[in-house]
Amino acid sequence: HIAELVGRDLHLIENHPIYIIRQKIQDYFESLDTDYKIFNGEDPIVTKTQCFDDLLIPPDHPGRQPSDTYYIDDKTLLRTHTSAHQSEHLRQGYEAFLCTGDVYRRDEIDRSHFPAFHQMEGVKLFPKDMEGGGVVPREEWVESEACKMIGEDLKQTLDGLVDVLFPGCERKWSEDYFPFTEPSFECEVLYEGEWLEILGCGVIHTDVLKNVGMEDRHGWAFGLGLERLAMVLFKIPDIRLFWSTDERFTKQFKNGDTTTVFKPYSKYPPCYKDIAFWVPENYEENDFFELARGIAGDLVEQIECIDEFTNPKTGKSSKCYRTTYRSMERSLTDDEINALQNKLRDDAAEILKVEVGNSQELDNPQSRPMVVAAGGGVRWWCLVPIELRGPPGAEEIEHALTGG
Repeated sequence: HIAELVGRDLHLIENHPIYIIRQKIQDYFESLDTDYKIFNGEDPIVTKTQCFDDLLIPPDHPGRQPSDTYYIDDKTLLRTHTSAHQSEHLRQGYEAFLCTGDVYRRDEIDRSHFPAFHQMEGVKLFPKDMEGGGVVPREEWVESEACKMIGEDLKQTLDGLVDVLFPGCERKWSEDYFPFTEPSFECEVLYEGEWLEILGCGVIHTDVLKNVGMEDRHGWAFGLGLERLAMVLFKIPDIRLFWSTDERFTKQFKNGDTTTVFKPYSKYPPCYKDIAFWVPENYEENDFFELARGIAGDLVEQIECIDEFTNPKTGKSSKCYRTTYRSMERSLTDDEINALQNKLRDDAAEILKVEVGNSQELDNPQSRPMVVAAGGGVRWWCLVPIELRGPPGAEEIEHALTGG
């Protein structure tokens, strides 16, 4: 599934929403006095050094774990952010540039998360002879007037970008943390009554510049997600749509126009399937999500954990997941979804070493299914998987309680 996404380069396809947002941002930066070099075709396969070490991301950072990152081998991976090219371009002598491309992360499954998406990275260095610049100890630099000046230039530049993308909207800046910038900030915009985080940024960490032989230079960097902006501006409800080749989607957008409001065309019904199992000690939820993506691809709209339980005597923990299957282009049949769900159950047991409930567990009074009344409603739990097309009704609950 992931291999089929690599090389699609949605940000280079004219009239595509990702292209339109990328070009809008690029046009803004090309209107400024600084000359920004444009990089739109960098190889998504990078080294651990490029993606993590050069950016001061520590070895124990969760983003470096196989449960979060697509590793190709021990040394190479699919980039998790376009910042992976920052140090490379600084070493090449570029002092102001924009870098856009597809990035990949193992993540949860819902309408706003997808394992591949697009980011834009921006970098600007200041002259060697800037007042207060040069080689300065880190602690002294962060508190210096020169560092504050770079931070203000960064915010002023990005305020101009916000005016282009969200004209007339209120925005606010707050402090944040990224390993590769210090100080770091995030920008939020008040759009249609909600505060939306649209980008992260900061003054480039002195050690990042030292790693590329530029300990006497200073500058700023920012990063933003193009899908996040496109979903908001075009009102696109499902991130999977960006990867669709259906003309009912692609024909709705036009280069240069960010006022288009997406018109939904799919009203195909969802299909719900549940699975419950005991989890091993080293269980990683993202591994289960990735297993589902590999089996069902884009037919998986969402997976949510609807219940979990820890046996107080044995210490064993179980989870119950509800998978929502839905195609945006056709109706799904029971047979094909049952086949996918059966494979997911079998592969989860074989690959992830989870224990799907069985009849022997039902014979144990401590493990029998239970229905618990709470708050005037019913909280349903079953330790064995019961395949359903929706929330359980009275017949399903009675079936579960009788050991069926």
